[in-house]
Amino acid sequence: MTKPPSKRDRLRELGGLNPHPDRIQAPWFRSGDFFDPDDMVQVKYEMLRHVQVDGASKAEAAALFGMSRPTFYQAESAFASEGLPGLLPKQRGPKGAHKLNSTVMAFIEERLQDDNTIHARALAQEIETALDLSVHPRSIERALARKKKP
Repeated sequence: MTKPPSKRDRLRELGGLNPHPDRIQAPWFRSGDFFDPDDMVQVKYEMLRHVQVDGASKAEAAALFGMSRPTFYQAESAFASEGLPGLLPKQRGPKGAHKLNSTVMAFIEERLQDDNTIHARALAQEIETALDLSVHPRSIERALARKKKP
């Protein structure tokens, strides 16, 4: 039977691990009882609460919790519009198939009408030749699978 991952390992997997827990100067995060300096969501929430409830200045709170002022403002805005889920880490990088625009998809569909047995690797090579665009074959497969879903 395998041991379940530690909270720290799970935070790392989910992107919620605070990269600089040592920068937190708030004494309640030093006790090790309830407050966890490794938990970025908890740290951001407590930073916002410190301003809202305790009346600290935003600059003061950011420094106390080892954050920059821009990070404070981003957290404040995200929390105001989304609540606690707004403090969760966001997906990094491109959001979706940004290379497979309508022109590229039309090209793919046209090629599939001509030859429905053509593979994604061959389609990627044809796209690169015809449209001067490098697309990974797996991206083409995903786009076609999305298109088939109702």
